[in-house]
Order: sequence, then structure tokens, then C-alpha cells
Amino acid sequence: MNDLNKKHLNEEHSEKEHSNIQKSFYEKTARNRINSIVDKNSFSEILKPGSMPTSPNLASLDITGSFDDGVIIGKAKIKEDAVYIIAQEGRFMGGAVGEMHGAKIVGMLLKALEEKPKAVVFFVDSGGVRLHEANAGLITISEIMRAMLKVRNAGIPIVTVIGGTNGAFGGMGISSCLSTHIIMTEEGRLALSGPEVIETLKGVEEFDSKDRALVWRVTGGKTRYLLGHVQVLVEDDIDEITQAIVEGIQLPVDTVDLEYLQNQQAGLQQQYDQWFGEKDSIAIWEGMGIKEPESISMLSAKQVRAIKQG
Repeated sequence: MNDLNKKHLNEEHSEKEHSNIQKSFYEKTARNRINSIVDKNSFSEILKPGSMPTSPNLASLDITGSFDDGVIIGKAKIKEDAVYIIAQEGRFMGGAVGEMHGAKIVGMLLKALEEKPKAVVFFVDSGGVRLHEANAGLITISEIMRAMLKVRNAGIPIVTVIGGTNGAFGGMGISSCLSTHIIMTEEGRLALSGPEVIETLKGVEEFDSKDRALVWRVTGGKTRYLLGHVQVLVEDDIDEITQAIVEGIQLPVDTVDLEYLQNQQAGLQQQYDQWFGEKDSIAIWEGMGIKEPESISMLSAKQVRAIKQG
């Protein structure tokens, strides 16, 4: 192959790689995720950088804060539907929730109760509560959960996307499950305790947090979708995610009453009774009757959706 052909191949590879990054939700910052999905020039930020104090708790510990405390809130349109947007920035302290961070989320949810947007769209990217603000963070999580339930029971959809670098763990894992509609990519992760926490408490023989394939098999989008914990599995692709959000916004909202909670609990109890003790999703997939379960990790989102639907 001559040098000219090599140059053309390298340029084509570079363009393809750039295109993949441009369409990747996972690779973007929170602000770029918003701008990639909402209608052009429709996003209006609330509490812009510089208009609010930074975390006093971090400052007291000599930890540098962020101008938006790791979460962006505002109004926008998606395919002409008026929505509220909440987007956590996973690159700041792993998207962890502190006092100011949580107050912005709660404020946006309560504002939705007043103004009745078409939906609240929540880009969750968080490891949980900020340990530096433990008590304040834990209280804030309870306030987020309460506000989410109020929004749901007001008939306003909460469409959550989990596909960022930190996933949705701890308090934000619980909060995410209060959404009316959850969209996940394979790259997304959803669980209560993170892999490192489990390994620290129970030992590496219980869960090896460095085994990335295992981590994604157990907490990733594919297994959460197959188990029915989330409604939609999509590729890490801005267009697919946008379309899934548009469809999720249009769905009816289930009221969270005692009967709803009892049904949810019964389904989880059944899974617990059936799968408790399994340490890898491959065994669970096999028990679900999926042929060649070890191949699930290599399949596309479309192929996994076909298995569940077929």
C-alpha cells in the first residue's frame, strides 16, 4: 500500500472515530448532552454559573468547588415539546450529590409542579451522595425522592437517561427508579451499592470491581433491561436516545399508590427468590431461557431488545 492510500485510510478512520464521538452520549459533558438532544437554541439555563453560591461544605474542607456544583438545570424543547432538563456532570466529583447540587434538582422538580411542562428529562450520572457532605447529601436525596413522587402523581412524566461515565448508584440509583420511564445504554450502570463498595465490604471474592466485563454484566443496561428494571435499551447514540426520550414523553404516567407499590414489590421479590446467590448475570440469563447467554455482552441493543420481545 502506497503512502497516499495509507493517508486516505487514516483520514477515513479519523473521521469515523470523530463521528462516533460526536454521536456518543457517554463521551459528552452534561452541557453538551443537553445541547445535543434539545431543539437548537431552545435551552434556557436556570441558576447560571456565577448566579448562585458554591458549596459552603466543600469550601470549609478546602476542596475546590464547581461553578454549577455539578448539575445543570433549565427549560428547553425536544421536538417542540416543552420540557424541564436536569443534567448531572459526572466529571465533577463523580456527579455526587451535595447540598447545593441537590437543592437545584429539588427546586427544578418543584417548579415543574407549578408550571406543568410536558415532562422532566433527567440525565443521571452519579455515584451517589457526596461523602464530604454526608448528612446534607442524604437529606437531599430524600427530598429529591419526595419531589419526584409529587411530580409523578401530578401526571408529569419523568424520563431518565442513564448512560454516563458514573452510572446511577447509591441514592441516585434509588431516585432513578422513581422515574416514570428509564432509558439506558449498555454503557450505563444502575445499582444501589457500587462495585468498589461491595468489594471493600465483602471482599474481592464476592465482587471484583476491577473485572469491568463482570461489572457491566451485573449492573449494565443490558441486564437491567432484560430483568425489566428499565423500559428501554438503546445504543450509545444521541439520535437513538433522543427518539427514546420523545417516545417516553408521550406515555401515560402511572400513579404511585399502594397497589402499584405492592405489584412492584411482588415482582422484585419473585426475582430475589429466583436469583438470590447468583454472582454473574450469565447464570440469570440462562435461567431466563436465553440461548447462548454468554453472547449477550457482544450483541447490539437492537438484538437484545429482539430477545426480550420475542
